[in-house]
Amino acid sequence: MDNKYSQCREEYSEVGYFVLRNFFTQAEISSLRTVILQFHERWKADNHVFYQEEAFNSSLITGSQYLNPQERVRLFNFISCPKLMAVINTIIDNQPAFMNTQLFFNPVRPEQKDFWHRDCQYDHDLEGQQKAIQETQVVHFRVPLFDELGMELVPGSHARWDNELELNVREELNGHQSHDDLPLGKKIPLAAGDLLVFSADMIHRGIYGLDRLALDILVFDATADFVDYVDDDCLPESKLLNQIKNPTLFKNTLRLKSLSGC
Repeated sequence: MDNKYSQCREEYSEVGYFVLRNFFTQAEISSLRTVILQFHERWKADNHVFYQEEAFNSSLITGSQYLNPQERVRLFNFISCPKLMAVINTIIDNQPAFMNTQLFFNPVRPEQKDFWHRDCQYDHDLEGQQKAIQETQVVHFRVPLFDELGMELVPGSHARWDNELELNVREELNGHQSHDDLPLGKKIPLAAGDLLVFSADMIHRGIYGLDRLALDILVFDATADFVDYVDDDCLPESKLLNQIKNPTLFKNTLRLKSLSGC
């Protein structure tokens, strides 16, 4: 474990997130922004109706559908750059594996509200969610490409179940809506160059507004059973793998997929 980030590991364990301000240089963000905007414009053109009516994110940014091989290699190299890998290895010290990327942006319709959720609620019933937050670990590494209002998180909720209000809001029970305010929520504004690291299973929501465009890199612990969630197309094929300066993160996923027969 990199001692430089040992305090971050303690903070993550306690509250489920931490922020590293000015983690990336302007040049690094500018280079990343160029690739991501290419993806975003092509994705919007191909998903015009969905984008106009309800979209607030896209996924599989590293896939082959919207980026050419050179652009994909640039993105893979950013994801696995040494200083980001130092943080990843601090938080997940058991062969961290690449899961996916997502891109978060403002919805077109201004009446569309941001909403509280745990990522695991889209795959599990309530009992399964309670188990997931105790047994598994998926981590978001969020890289804002422009200054934005950021995220709102419920500190410590990565390691505990919802209180009554949180469950009612998140599941829209007893007259509550998923966009209702939660008294324990903490707003985390973000600027281009920052890095926000947070647990996928904590209660959280993005905050719409400003020039919101944020790349999320999702990484999981190799001991967890998440390899089935990984789309083959978002991983580098052999000819690209050889062009990645530090391919370990992706090789770990490819090895898990090979062992599982996926």
